[in-house]
Amino acid sequence: MEKELIRSKEAKNVTLVGFAVNSVLTICKILAGIFGKSGAMLADGIHSLSDFLTDIVVLIGFRFTEQPEDECHNYGHDKYETLATTIISLFLAIVGFEILKSGVGNIIKVINGEVLPKPKSIALVAAIISIVFKELLFRYTIKVGKKIGSSAVVANGWHHRSDAFSSIGTLIGIGGAILLGSGWTVLDPIASIVVSVFIFKVAYDILMPAVHELMESSLSTEEQGKIEMVIAKQERVKSYHKLRTRRLGTRVVIEFHMLVDEELDVKTAHNVSIEIEEELRVLFGENSIITIHIEPYENE
Repeated sequence: MEKELIRSKEAKNVTLVGFAVNSVLTICKILAGIFGKSGAMLADGIHSLSDFLTDIVVLIGFRFTEQPEDECHNYGHDKYETLATTIISLFLAIVGFEILKSGVGNIIKVINGEVLPKPKSIALVAAIISIVFKELLFRYTIKVGKKIGSSAVVANGWHHRSDAFSSIGTLIGIGGAILLGSGWTVLDPIASIVVSVFIFKVAYDILMPAVHELMESSLSTEEQGKIEMVIAKQERVKSYHKLRTRRLGTRVVIEFHMLVDEELDVKTAHNVSIEIEEELRVLFGENSIITIHIEPYENE
């Protein structure tokens, strides 16, 4: 329980750092968009507002996850984190769609003969600053997320990078318009469409594992193979069946029936199951939930 509280504290700390950085960047980008006469930068600033939502989702998710097991949640509250990951991935998809829609709309305007406004240098500087800080924030968040094994924190890290991608598109568009003239302002919407494709890919990669977990999908074939190897190398185990597995947040749940010689005493059979549990926890983590049902083996 203490380790889970430490994990939750680290997740909240990195999220609060992101929240603070996002606050400053959002205000700066919106002001740069207004005073720099850049619709792309203004849209990028509005896009950054979505990071507030995902930061809040992560904080709320861990507020529930850190709660201990109770009568209504015998396996704990780990899936709140999985639910938070799902929500973040959906936010990413929505952001990608909005960027795609805006890009297509601006390209249509150019095709119809409309000249997009030429932005000022302040918008270009804001885009560069945003890219640098969001990339640093991405690397920091991902590092902490992988360290504590949190899919929600990792997902939030990718959301930071999606903001950096968005700013890259903005940088290309603004830079092209300033350096090449107003005839090249179409670079902005073209770049934003490319960025939206990357965001959709990240959203999909984050969403699918979370959905599989919420749908109680089994562990991978490779992981189940490792479990079977641990069971098979126990000489006193005659056979096994009804192997069932699933994920529960950062934990793994393993259940199976272990068949032993019917003349084996209860204490020895119990010790065998303990040995198997210890080996499985080395492979899948000490917080794994392992249930072994012992049955007599009848040689037909």
